[in-house]
Amino acid sequence: MKNIPALFGSMVFNETVMQERLPKEVFEALKKTMSLGTHLELDIANVVANTMKEWAVEKGATHFTHWFQPMTGVTAEKHDSFISPSKDGKVIMEFSGKNLVQGEPDASSFPSGGLRATFEARGYTVWDITSYAFIKDDTLCIPTAFCSYSGEALDKKTPLLRSMEAVDKQALRILRLFGDESTERVQAAVGPEQEYFLIDKEDFQKRPDLIYTGRTLFGIRPPKGQELDDHYFGSLKPRVSAYMKELDQELWKLGIHAKTKHNEVAPAQHELAPIYAAAGIATDHNQLVMETMKSVASRHGLACLLHEKPFAGVNGSGKHNNWSLSTDKGVNLLTPGKTPSENAQFLLFLVAVIKAVDEYQDLLRVSAASAGNDHRLGANEAPPAIISIFLGDELTEILEALESGEKYQGKSASEMEIGVTALPHFSKDTTDRNRTSPFAFTGNKFEFRMLGSAFSIAGPNLILNTTVAEILKEFADRLEGATYFQADLAELIVETFSKHKRVVFNGNNYSDEWVAEAEKRGLSNLKTTVDALPEFVSAKSVKLFTGHNVFSEAELQSRYEIRLEGYCKTIRIEALTMVDMVKGEIIPACIDYQNELSKLLARKKSCGEYDTEPEDYFLDKISKSTSCLLKKLLKLENILLESDDDEPLLSQARSCRDKIYMAMVELRIVADELERLVSKKYWPFPSYGQLLYSVN
Repeated sequence: MKNIPALFGSMVFNETVMQERLPKEVFEALKKTMSLGTHLELDIANVVANTMKEWAVEKGATHFTHWFQPMTGVTAEKHDSFISPSKDGKVIMEFSGKNLVQGEPDASSFPSGGLRATFEARGYTVWDITSYAFIKDDTLCIPTAFCSYSGEALDKKTPLLRSMEAVDKQALRILRLFGDESTERVQAAVGPEQEYFLIDKEDFQKRPDLIYTGRTLFGIRPPKGQELDDHYFGSLKPRVSAYMKELDQELWKLGIHAKTKHNEVAPAQHELAPIYAAAGIATDHNQLVMETMKSVASRHGLACLLHEKPFAGVNGSGKHNNWSLSTDKGVNLLTPGKTPSENAQFLLFLVAVIKAVDEYQDLLRVSAASAGNDHRLGANEAPPAIISIFLGDELTEILEALESGEKYQGKSASEMEIGVTALPHFSKDTTDRNRTSPFAFTGNKFEFRMLGSAFSIAGPNLILNTTVAEILKEFADRLEGATYFQADLAELIVETFSKHKRVVFNGNNYSDEWVAEAEKRGLSNLKTTVDALPEFVSAKSVKLFTGHNVFSEAELQSRYEIRLEGYCKTIRIEALTMVDMVKGEIIPACIDYQNELSKLLARKKSCGEYDTEPEDYFLDKISKSTSCLLKKLLKLENILLESDDDEPLLSQARSCRDKIYMAMVELRIVADELERLVSKKYWPFPSYGQLLYSVN
């Protein structure tokens, strides 16, 4: 292992590199732009660009790219070399301020939800100065925003940055009410934990469903799954350990604080957790984490699966979004302190989040909605589709005491008694943790656990930022005009908790009893993506997002259409993949095995053997199941042929969910039964057992 401090950030044009290489006045101007969002003059950009180019060339870079996040869910990049022709027929290496600040990719080739027509191709990438440039694959990558010729945001990053400004503005208003005049900025800070599966690359390449869709469309559970809980936190297998070591090193080079790694619950499942960063940087980093996971896996003869549910009947993968608000002085506004009952500022921010989650629970559900995540939510492995908040006993009791007008007696941390004298004593926390909650307070942050593993975290965090900004605005509007600030503050905290405590639930979110209780409380239960997405463009949502300049109404509508279209395309690709696999491989395998059984049966009878019960049994079962499989296949094909692309997108999505997907389920049931009957010698795909247990 190389020297880690020297390795960390070695491929990042970070503040240390800037300070070392840039003239002092240029560095100060750039830093001011980064911290306060002021305009950067072109002459300053030219100096920065030339210095950035010299640094990158020293690191082996030959090209540069504007690295951005279109609404595909993955990143995009167009590479240009630094070379420029010279008069002597040779080349020189050039990179100007204009090259740095602005690029022009084709805006009509990315999803725009109607914001761009096919013939309207011009779009711009604009340097996001708040996120550091980095080198990847000998290319200088410049993080950028992406907008259309007419100025609409065509990416995931721009609305996130807008939402960060919104919550900053309103949080500062609250801090000023408490006498804080020194804080200049409040940032949403995020630490996204990333779950993933590792399987053998050769097995992956034998599964068309994994290649085309990211999940297995057929397959029966192995005799042993995760029942014994022996994989969770287990010792790392040699190939996995080698992979994780290289992954850490590659991420550290990119300045990503990869901190924790371990085996997850399901066989072949693992997790990586970073240290917190500002939401915009954390979003960039998480996209790089997912990309790097896949590329490093390939070098180790592995395939990294980021789908939310790659294996039926086995725990899926999520992304736990740890969110908080921090000042530029390093103060976490969600830290309760030693006496949270006496920390009015903390309690005000706390009830602001409670109110935001309750009033905008449908939007939070939208932020976790996708065709892949529909397989995972509510499957006793992840939170249900119902949004609720876990506060823990202590905070709940504090708020309930305030509500009833009683003095909170307080909980002192007790010493943990383990019963072994030689073990060190330690104080246990005053509150347990709840791993079933979709939105849990975990000490000084909220952990939003509903996200799917393949998600960009931009969407969920911009919704968190904007909804909390809206509530903080309401609070500031009310308190700024208060005659008796302390009394009005106390009244506001109690009133807010009383009106919104229905969303607080500290129990088992997996239980059927909670579903019934949530309905009584009036909480929404949007079970599928198709149920949830219309809430994104409700009148309430439009008012929220346009009011804080996070989305225009056109930008909001475009994203709604893109997500509906993406849902439909995902279901149809999966259905077409199933058709190909059944037609081209499963039915031929069944016929071949039947032929072998028939020949064996004929030989036995010709030799006078009458004990043909095994052959008769399997031949009959396979023959009937294959016929049934064909009927289910033809049914799915007919539904696909009858689907109408001219229908409104929401109607298409409902048809995909209610008709195409249900026909896929029926087809799978029969195919999986055949996998149990057909000899492994003939079955065309690696089994679940092989996929989950072949990496040693």
